[in-house]
Amino acid sequence: MRKRLTEEIRAERSASPTDLIPVVALLENLRSAHNVGSFFRTADAFGLSELWLSGYTCRPPHIQLDKVALGATETVAWKGFADAPEAIAAARAAGMAVYAVEQTDTSVSLAAMPTPAAGILLVFGNEVDGVEPATLALCDGALEVPQFGLKHSLNVSVCGGAVLWEACRRYRGL
Repeated sequence: MRKRLTEEIRAERSASPTDLIPVVALLENLRSAHNVGSFFRTADAFGLSELWLSGYTCRPPHIQLDKVALGATETVAWKGFADAPEAIAAARAAGMAVYAVEQTDTSVSLAAMPTPAAGILLVFGNEVDGVEPATLALCDGALEVPQFGLKHSLNVSVCGGAVLWEACRRYRGL
């Protein structure tokens, strides 16, 4: 067994717009540029159509974000919005379903994530406060990652990895 070289992997993978899945991740008021950079890499890895950044979430170019993104800011389409409600309005205009990734009294397991043909906007909230209550009110529902430890908490970029992989798996039929 040998590790594959980056050049080998890159040569066989060149994502085109038709390879992208109709999933958009919206980051609402993320404090950490490292978390934002991680989302860029995850969005690239799973072929998301876009990454949307709202509120005070940092935007490229940003030294800390770019350090973690490792070039994914050049391969992932992204848009900035003044706030999450503005982004949700854009998703609605495009016919997308909107789901918060949050623990609520009505959230459903990630295993029940819908995959509407028109696409889905997945809203990820602030590292401390989560998705804003006003933003939750605009969502079609909430999804949560099942957890079995005592803390019941994941870092937002780790949570994003789990949720976006599940979206990728479902939309690609894996």
